[in-house]
Amino acid sequence: MTLEEFFKKYPTVAIALSGGVDSTYLTAQAARYAQKVHAYTVRSAFQPEFEIEEAAAMAKRCGVSHTILKADILAVPEVAANPKNRCYYCKKMVFSTLSAEAARDGFSIILDGTNASDDVADRPGMKALKEMGVLSPLRLCGLTKAEIRKQSKALGLPTWNKPSYACLATRIPTGEQITQEKLSRTEWAETYLRNLGFRDFRVRLFNNCAKLQITAAQWPLAEAHREAILNTLRTRYDGVLLDLEVRP
Repeated sequence: MTLEEFFKKYPTVAIALSGGVDSTYLTAQAARYAQKVHAYTVRSAFQPEFEIEEAAAMAKRCGVSHTILKADILAVPEVAANPKNRCYYCKKMVFSTLSAEAARDGFSIILDGTNASDDVADRPGMKALKEMGVLSPLRLCGLTKAEIRKQSKALGLPTWNKPSYACLATRIPTGEQITQEKLSRTEWAETYLRNLGFRDFRVRLFNNCAKLQITAAQWPLAEAHREAILNTLRTRYDGVLLDLEVRP
């Protein structure tokens, strides 16, 4: 099945738009093939502000109507406790919020950007999506991440080479309580490094220290700004560590 065939079958759809590679591509193709499309972005403590802004920009670029919703994700005890299956409870809450708003707007078919490269066995959030009847057209049509990036580039979408971005909660060790302070501190640290020119990186919390995970190609940038990074991050962390188990 192709995406064109999918949208012939489901001509009226609501899309969960994060502003990332997959959901932006899906939204662009929905705008092309579906009859009626509305994108929804759920703002919570787990999303940095730049992600919300980019989602809004991508919806505008694709020419689809867009609604930003709010969700108090830390009010869900099973999420704040940060168990291994945290994503299951998080997706349940986020998509319940999205689905309720979409229903009020007249949409019953909810789509997300899960692709054919995503490992279902390792993604508890996907179990929640299945239980809630959320459809994943990219996965159903066999589109892998590499193919989506390739087609996004051909379509002129600026997200074609955007690094994958996991929510802020993933920076906190499993089993450690998630708080607004920890999330805000992480967003602050990553925004600082992003402004220095870092891409595709993480600042993880480890014993109240900032553990930097950067690619080997960015080591010279880290060395060039070493003192500034140490002086800045130490204002809100006990120490700054560099994870040598970096990705290529």
